[in-house]
Amino acid sequence: MRWKVGLLGLIGCVSMLGCSEVTPEEQASLAAKGYYEHLIHGEYEQFLQGKDGLNRNDEEEYWGQLQDNCHQFIHQQEIAHRGIHEVRVVNAKTDTLQKYTNVFMMLCFGDSTNEEVVVPMVERNGRWLMK
Repeated sequence: MRWKVGLLGLIGCVSMLGCSEVTPEEQASLAAKGYYEHLIHGEYEQFLQGKDGLNRNDEEEYWGQLQDNCHQFIHQQEIAHRGIHEVRVVNAKTDTLQKYTNVFMMLCFGDSTNEEVVVPMVERNGRWLMK
């Protein structure tokens, strides 16, 4: 929900200030950050809905296994690093030949360590999804 508010605020700022349009890199970054915020808050269904090629109509057992995998990942991060406390977008670059945008994000852990991850994003029907 937070990323939707952030996206609406960014779009509102752009339209009110007469700034240039929101770039595809900014759109992809906001979507990727939002999906990862869902993940770290235990909202696995919303995280998984951001994956390209996954469909909530897939078999219930398969969908449940994917949610279990998310839960296990977050649990492992709790044990190893006292959890993921924040997600920051560092950069985004579009590969025009492959038609996707790599979003570089920093995962900030509870033990003060950080890890940079790359999340490939693809636009499908006006919606940015994790590749």
